[in-house]
Amino acid sequence: MAKDVIIACDFPSGEETMAFLDKFQGRARPYVKIGMELFYAQGPDIVRRLKDRGHSVFLDLKLHDIPNTVGRAMGVLSHLGADMVNLHAAGGSAMMEAAIEGLSRGGQRPLLIAVTQLTSTSQERLERELLIPRPMEEVVTSYARTAKAAGLNGVVCSPLEAGTIHAACGDGFLTVTPGVRFAGAAGDDQQRVTTPAGARSLGSDYIVVGRPITQAPDPVAAYEKCLREFLTDNN
Repeated sequence: MAKDVIIACDFPSGEETMAFLDKFQGRARPYVKIGMELFYAQGPDIVRRLKDRGHSVFLDLKLHDIPNTVGRAMGVLSHLGADMVNLHAAGGSAMMEAAIEGLSRGGQRPLLIAVTQLTSTSQERLERELLIPRPMEEVVTSYARTAKAAGLNGVVCSPLEAGTIHAACGDGFLTVTPGVRFAGAAGDDQQRVTTPAGARSLGSDYIVVGRPITQAPDPVAAYEKCLREFLTDNN
């Protein structure tokens, strides 16, 4: 299964996003993630612009609503050409099945993955605020099994849970993992984190990396370092 590094383009405008990606001209076009900030600022056209420039696009909107609403929303998103979209597994199997139906209304269906637990959620917060008194790994794996049964392609999880999910759901079930930082870097608002090399060894299929690349003095060098560490067995 192919592995890749996805750059989280969490910029407030399309102009800043394109200026950042211009730094990669003459090199391979990186896989990019569009989150809520950029999508809400620029609308659906930002996906089309990035696709026109040759980028694969992960549209990270984390839909979570009643099945009918999510199915209809996915029907709209299905025409944008994104390569990967997501929703919250906490919405349940009926919502996830409606999402697949909605996405199938367009042309080629993008990969659909489910967010298990955010990497900013700690075990303490899981229990105290979300009232889920089970170990994080057990909760995340249960959500992954539900997503697979509903027909999804994979889940968003922390790298720390990737191996357990593959053991439970098979190697072909994708693990897309944020919470990746270079060795010695601050975790910022992430709680369950590791390095690119650590994510590889734990079984991540895709890693999503934002600030360590986008805020680096040399973003291209940081991206290439991330690729080396994630894709190379011996660093």
